[in-house]
Amino acid sequence: MKPVDILREFYDPSPKTFEMLLAHGRAVAAKALAIANSLPALGLDTPFIKEAALLHDVGIFLTHTPNLGCTGVHPYVSHGYLGRELLEKKGLFCHALVCERHVGVGISAAEIDREKLPLPKRDMRPVSIEEEIICYADKFFSKSDGGNGKEKTVEAILRELAPYGLDKTDRFLSWVDRFGNPTPQVTPMRKEAD
Repeated sequence: MKPVDILREFYDPSPKTFEMLLAHGRAVAAKALAIANSLPALGLDTPFIKEAALLHDVGIFLTHTPNLGCTGVHPYVSHGYLGRELLEKKGLFCHALVCERHVGVGISAAEIDREKLPLPKRDMRPVSIEEEIICYADKFFSKSDGGNGKEKTVEAILRELAPYGLDKTDRFLSWVDRFGNPTPQVTPMRKEAD
């Protein structure tokens, strides 16, 4: 399975949205792989981590997010479950769950109901350690900067999460404790590595 080929099915490879999405996915994949490689005793599925990290934001084109070049009709928070639907149709069920569960640090069904979020009412928090690592790595990189691969600090991420509640910052800090903050050896991953 080649994640970039899947992205090309949904995105025109020439516009900036595709390039930004691919650059962001590569940065997240490199960070997630650095984390996984720092934890060899866990026997993590690194091929899956790389693939799912490259595909985790596949659903953004369906959202109305003009600053990312996306002209869909859904709010941005919906890109996770929309990406899940796209990948499930391709038979990529585990990859699809990463799409749905990576938004923020995960969103609970109770939160969806309480905040009246435009999402299906189900738990959307990462479950497997691979999902958690991808979600964690994703927080270090922004798409709104064009996917330039510049890594955010832990402090900056905590400031971004703070308005969403103490449970969000606590979850992120638990990942900092579990996974550390290794820097990828190669940033970002090269095209032929996809």
